[in-house]
Amino acid sequence: VQLQASGGGLVQAGGSLRLSCAASGRRFSNYMMGWFRQAPGKEREFVAAISWSGDSAYYTHSVKGRFTISRSNAVNTVYLQMNSLKTEDSAVYYCAAMGSVYYTDYRNLNEYTYWGQGTEVTVSS
Repeated sequence: VQLQASGGGLVQAGGSLRLSCAASGRRFSNYMMGWFRQAPGKEREFVAAISWSGDSAYYTHSVKGRFTISRSNAVNTVYLQMNSLKTEDSAVYYCAAMGSVYYTDYRNLNEYTYWGQGTEVTVSS
């Protein structure tokens, strides 16, 4: 099972990036998927999550209205569209997938079984 994240890069504040996370080895169409990020010297934190159907999306407060999570179960891929980027959004972004339909808190990284390798996002001022 592999999650391959891509789409990171260097962008100026106010710009946009679209991250992708392609899953292989297993279909995740029944499971919650999410994005987390980790800035240097900080703990990994929740960014966004999306239900198996794509009908429900959840965001941390700081990205609401700027980021949009979506998924295509047909191609086993989850996306994170990031607009109006700020310097404080700079981090390594990780995609993750739950391994069970049962969970308690989608914001808790321990709920996620599978992780991608991370893609770095740098927002310059």
